[in-house]
Amino acid sequence: MTLLTQKLVDAGAPGVIVRVDDGRGKPIEIAEQAPWAERDHRLDVGDEFRMGSNTKTMMATLVLLLAAEDKLALSDPVEKWLPGKVPNGEAITLRMLLNHTSGLFDYTEDTALLQSILGKDRRQWTSTELLALGVKHEPLFAPGTKWSYSNTDYAAVGAVLEQVTGASLADLIRDRVARPLNLKHTYFATGSSWRGQHAHGYEPDSDHMPPGVPAEFKEVAGARHDGHVDVSGNDPSWGGAAGAVVSTAQDWSRFYAALMSGTLLPAAQLEEMRATVPMDPKNPENGPGSGLGIETGSTPCGTIWAHDGGITGYSSSNMTDRTGSRTATVLVPTEFLFEFEADPEIAEADQALRTAVTCAMFGKPAPTAPAASQTG
Repeated sequence: MTLLTQKLVDAGAPGVIVRVDDGRGKPIEIAEQAPWAERDHRLDVGDEFRMGSNTKTMMATLVLLLAAEDKLALSDPVEKWLPGKVPNGEAITLRMLLNHTSGLFDYTEDTALLQSILGKDRRQWTSTELLALGVKHEPLFAPGTKWSYSNTDYAAVGAVLEQVTGASLADLIRDRVARPLNLKHTYFATGSSWRGQHAHGYEPDSDHMPPGVPAEFKEVAGARHDGHVDVSGNDPSWGGAAGAVVSTAQDWSRFYAALMSGTLLPAAQLEEMRATVPMDPKNPENGPGSGLGIETGSTPCGTIWAHDGGITGYSSSNMTDRTGSRTATVLVPTEFLFEFEADPEIAEADQALRTAVTCAMFGKPAPTAPAASQTG
């Protein structure tokens, strides 16, 4: 495992954090870092990390907790809670938002958000504002007819959670997830500040950005050195309910264990979370499936439940088995190289590491040739 983490760093990653718990002994914890990045901070396995779209798993959990309390229903149309905010909202249910079958356009592809993604615009985005960015575009398909990953779905989820509870997303994460599970380094970011020791995230500077990255993404705000830009001081609030949670590898392992074991959610709601729709129309029976805020797929060593996350400077992957007794995390403090598939060498090294980590979670050796996970 250590050789694979070092290989990823040698391929160009600023660092990598790995944590694997196979449920049978002391977890494997590894932190490797490029020497040039050490001047900012010595990477540690317990560092706080921007978890990007892993946030969606926590947001879905909040919705399901409210469903268990009969404060909302998965069959509720969006129009019930956000009247006039979502076109055709009578036909889009909360379940469709949670499993990405709403057909809503992804707000992160709207050019109005670009300066925030790059860290040049430090405005505070609200759930309602992010939702408005997405719904001003034509929908991709009729509600419930296909699957398409959309951050707008979770901007809507965030707005619904705020409407139903009258509380902020930060308070909901704190009161319903972090405090009950004693997750001391897990919180919903509402600005650029961190609460504890944290990983510094990086993107290549404009002179070193690979040609595969679109031109409009090549100028990122932040302090420059060694061919990189430190983006850890940038504001991630544009991720909102789709991507603004901060956590650690240890905290996320505890969250997954509580979630999948049934400690956090009643059995009926956990079953709803695990009810999936096909993500790959070419392989609807045996391909990956999208549950509510979590995905499942086959790997060479076992079936995983997982989610990936990407937000400027931070890439994350969290995995577990069906029971939550096994967990694994891979955190890499850079994102654009993965997002735009701009560096084949780093992508290959990352996939080899993920395969090894997944197999180690199941207590099995990795296959000789790296095999891709089937989750998105």
